[in-house]
Amino acid sequence: MGLPSIHRLKHWREFRAVYQKGMRRYGSCLILRALLISKTVAQSHNSPTRIGISISTKVSKKAVQRNLIKRRIRSAFQELLPRIDSGWYIVIVVKNQAIECKYGDFLRELEQLLIESNIINGY
Repeated sequence: MGLPSIHRLKHWREFRAVYQKGMRRYGSCLILRALLISKTVAQSHNSPTRIGISISTKVSKKAVQRNLIKRRIRSAFQELLPRIDSGWYIVIVVKNQAIECKYGDFLRELEQLLIESNIINGY
């Protein structure tokens, strides 16, 4: 089961905004890029956090492997989504080392990156 449609970044303009204006946090397998939509816009529209995943063919030439990595990351976000503040655009860029990572590794690394970025509630 993937992320609900309301929580997905879909348009190239949203990705471009995150890449141009957002903050960066680096992990061993993932890079987190995040942009907080202005609080007034987020509160008036009650906008949820939206997430996109970017994985290059440099990570793996096989689409099966790339899709497996994306499914694991989406599943980890499903678990973390209730703790994430609303109004964020998040893009996860996958590094080459992600081939060896399992679900638990992605979950731990995503949680750590979200805490470092002050995106998770309570931190």
